[in-house]
Amino acid sequence: MIDRRGLLAGLATTAALAACGRGGSANTDVLRVGSQKGGTKSLMLASGALDGVSYEVEWSEFPAAQNLLEALGSSAVDLGLVGDAPFQFAYQAGSPIKAVSAQRTQSRIDGALSILVPARSPVRDGKGLKGKRIATTRGSVGHYLVLRSLMASGYGPGDVELAFLSPSDSRAALQTGAVDAWSTWMPYVAAAQAEGDRIVVDGRDFVQGYGFDVAPESAIERKRAQLSDFLAREAKALQWARNHVDLYGAVLARETGLPPDIARATAEKNVRLRVPIDAGVISDQQVVLDTFRRFGEVKTVRPIDKAFADHI
Repeated sequence: MIDRRGLLAGLATTAALAACGRGGSANTDVLRVGSQKGGTKSLMLASGALDGVSYEVEWSEFPAAQNLLEALGSSAVDLGLVGDAPFQFAYQAGSPIKAVSAQRTQSRIDGALSILVPARSPVRDGKGLKGKRIATTRGSVGHYLVLRSLMASGYGPGDVELAFLSPSDSRAALQTGAVDAWSTWMPYVAAAQAEGDRIVVDGRDFVQGYGFDVAPESAIERKRAQLSDFLAREAKALQWARNHVDLYGAVLARETGLPPDIARATAEKNVRLRVPIDAGVISDQQVVLDTFRRFGEVKTVRPIDKAFADHI
C-alpha cells in the first residue's frame, strides 16, 4: 500500500517559490521557467534538451496551473506550460500574458483528465453526479471538465456544488467524505486510482488536449531570443518523450517522489507534440471560452485572437 500522507505531500509540494518572489527580473541571461508538478522541468531534464544552453534556466515548481498563472501574471516567472482552460480563464480575467506556443495530445488518452469518486460511491457516470459536491481547482482543466460533463448530462450550474480547492486539499476532502467527487489531472489521477478511487467521467470525451506555453508580455518583449530557443528545445524534448516513456518516467519518479508505476503512467499519458497556433487552434479555444461564459464563470470579453503572441 502506498503511504497516503507521503504521496500527497510529494504531489502538493511547491518548490522554489522563494525564487519567484524576485519578480520582474530584466536579466536576459536568466530564463525563469515555471513547471507544474511532473511537467516541463522533468521533461527537459529527462531528454537532455537543455544541454549546451547559453543562458541560465531558473526553475520554480507549482502544484496547479492557477498558481503558475498567478506567477506569470505578476512577471515572477518568464514562461510556463498550462492547459487551455486555465489559460483562457486567466487571460479573460485581465492577466497580462499571452500564449507563445501550443501543444496537443495526438490521440485520445484514457484517464489523463478525469472525475473520480471513492470506490464505495454509488455514482457510476456523469448523470450520477447530480446533487453531488465536486472538488476541483477554480479555472483549471478539472473545472472545465465538470462544466462539459454537466452539459453532456443536460444539467445546469445549480445541479452540482463545486468546491474550489487545491489538488492536495481536494484529495483530502475526497478521503474524508467532505466532497463526493474530484475532477483532476495527471499525476493526481494515477495517484488517486492507486488508492482505489474510480473514474466516473473520462475527460477524453470532453477536452481537446491543448496545452500552451504562456509568457508575460514583459518577457515577450525582453527575452524573445531566450523564449524562442527554449521552445525549440522543448519541441525536440516532446518528440523524445514519445519514444522514451520508461526513461521519462524514471526521471519523473526522481523529480516528483511519485512511485515508479505512477510516474510511468503519467509519462505515458502526458505526451504532446508542438502544433502551430493557427485559425483552427483559436477556433477550438473559442469553445473553451464559450463554455466558461455559459456557466457564468467568465464575464469579461477580451478578443480571443489577442491572447496569442506573434511568432516567437
